[in-house]
Order: sequence, then C-alpha cells, then structure tokens
Amino acid sequence: MKLLIPNQTGQGEARVAIVPPVLKRLQASGIEGLVESGAGKLAAHLDEAYTAAGAKIVGPEAWGEADTVAVVKPPAISDISRMKRGAVLMGMLAPHKNLDLIKAAASQGISAMALEYLPRISRAQAMDTLSSQANLAGYKAVILAADKSPKIFPMLMTAAGTLQPAKAFVIGAGVAGLQAIATARRLGAVVTAYDVRPAVKEQVQSVGAKFLELPLETTGAQDAGGYAKELSPEQQARQRELMAKVIAESDVVITTASIPGKPAPKLIPADVVARMQPGAVIVDLAAESGGNCELTEPGQTIERNGVTIIGATNIPSLVPFHASQVYANNLANLLKLMITKEGTLKIDTSDEVVAGVLLTHDGQVVHPRVKELMGNA
Repeated sequence: MKLLIPNQTGQGEARVAIVPPVLKRLQASGIEGLVESGAGKLAAHLDEAYTAAGAKIVGPEAWGEADTVAVVKPPAISDISRMKRGAVLMGMLAPHKNLDLIKAAASQGISAMALEYLPRISRAQAMDTLSSQANLAGYKAVILAADKSPKIFPMLMTAAGTLQPAKAFVIGAGVAGLQAIATARRLGAVVTAYDVRPAVKEQVQSVGAKFLELPLETTGAQDAGGYAKELSPEQQARQRELMAKVIAESDVVITTASIPGKPAPKLIPADVVARMQPGAVIVDLAAESGGNCELTEPGQTIERNGVTIIGATNIPSLVPFHASQVYANNLANLLKLMITKEGTLKIDTSDEVVAGVLLTHDGQVVHPRVKELMGNA
C-alpha cells in the first residue's frame, strides 16, 4: 500500500500528518511511504529525515499514485480529483464546513475518513486526534496569554516588594481546559475554572484550580460521550450574567466552550469586556467556530478597551513538532486497525471505530450525520 503524506504548508498548516519515526514503523507493516517534498519542514522534519526512514520524496503527482492519503487539514477539491478510485483519504476533514469536498470524494469513489467523528470509546482513545490536539492547544493558550499580559503569573517576593499572582479564569474543563488550568498553575497563577457539567468539578480541583459553582440548573448538560450539550438561550443568558463578575476581575480568561458542528456559544459579551481591567487578556480557543467572546475576530489578535483578545484559529499548529508527533501516532493506530497481513487496507464497516469515521465509500455518502447535514444544506 502506498501512503502519501502531502505538503500542506501552502494552506497555512505547519503540522504534518506522519512524522519520520512513525512512518518507519508503518513501513514495517508493508506500507510504502510517499512524502511530498517539504511536507514536514515547518514541523522540523526535513526531507532527509523521511528518506532516512525509508520514504520516497515525491511531487504533487503522487496524489494519483497513492492508495491512502493522510492529511491534517482538508485538502482542496482539486487534490481529490487527482486521487484514484478506491483510494482512502484520512484526516481532520471538518465535514460540517466542507460538504462540497465530501460530495467530491463520493463522486470520485474515495473512501473519506474524518477523525473528528471517532467514537468516544476506550478502544479508540489512542486514535483520538481531537483530544491530542486540544491538549496542546490548552498549553499554548496559556503561553500566548502570558506573553501578552503585562503581569507575570507567579507571586514574587522581592526586596522591592511582593508581586501578587495573576488571576486566571478558564471556561470549559474538557481536554484543552484542563491542560490550560494545569499550565497556568505551573506558571504560578491563581486559577478558577467553570464548566456547565458539574461532574468535572473533581477533575478541575485535581489540577489545582477552584471550581466556580453557579446557581444554574444544568441537568442533562452532558451527552453520552461526555461532551457538554448546548444550553437553552435562557440558560446561556443566566450563565453569562453569573460569570461576568469573575471575568471582569480576571487578568487572563481562556475560553474553550464549543458544540461540535455548531457556532460557539457567546459567553463573554462586549459589555463584560469593557468592565475588565486594562492589560487583561482573553484567549478564545473557540475562535474557529465563531468564538466565545462577542468581540473575537477569528484569526486575529485585537485590543478593545485595553483588553487583548486572541482569536487564533489553529493553535496546535503553533507547536507543530509535538502536535505532528501525537497526530501521527493517532493516525498510525487507526491505520494499524485496518492493515491486513498482506499490507493492504481493509475497510470493515462492522467495526465501530471504522464505521464511526467513514464518511464516503463505494461512491456514496455513508455517514448518517453527514447525510443529515447535506439534507439541511
């Protein structure tokens, strides 16, 4: 089986889907690695490292040769058109934003697999790209905030006086939120966190933060997969009202609240930003889906009333070496699930993991959620 790792740096992506050590392990399973020149350069993996791992350095024409293509970002439709019928495309394809791409894959006879749709089961944890990338985003969000803040995070007792620690508030205690809490604590900040799911209180406390408890009815706020569910407009309004005082008093606010496939809930209104102290920083990890802050501009860092609002949309790509490493391990674990003894890729739709990520197959859109999205488009 020929596995292509394309160069996506032209799409503003610094990560690479497979790193040399992982590719070397995969080739032991009978896979032939094809790496588009420069694919790993921004992640500090040069062509020479792939060659040393046994891969062949290729040009864009390899899209037509590959049996499987592993990507980080969704490719262009023009790339899909070059793939051969029966080939497999794997990556974070953001189906809800790229329905035309999914239609093109089906028309081309491509089996497209979206890693975002991986089932939330224990057997799939080692393949979970959303969690691995969110973990790094939570870390980097704190580093970005610390860089922009006019304050240091830890308490510092000096001959010139005592410097009080920064106050950080983390909204959302999923993978990214918990890592943000832990990183802010390691830097010495006093951290408070809130999540609509009361069940995560112990997790928040275990990484050193105070859990903010709001007098808000949140029964049923968690779905079967452990994700937060969207609140009603009335609940969201009450939530914003109750959080406003904590936000206004914080030096750093990191927001991570998102609902898969839907716009991010607006948790920080403009009037609350106006009440924050000059020098405060908001890092909005939900910027890609519109942002948790009303003033967030996706892809931009702006200042309003002395408050810096960071709306970076691809934070894992800011730490591309390690982001690529964990992403490659996730992908490799999924590939190993499907590789036969003969070195070919078998798409077994009776397997819960494979069926969960499979969007298109045999010229058809097969994923129920994507079918629904297309029906509503």
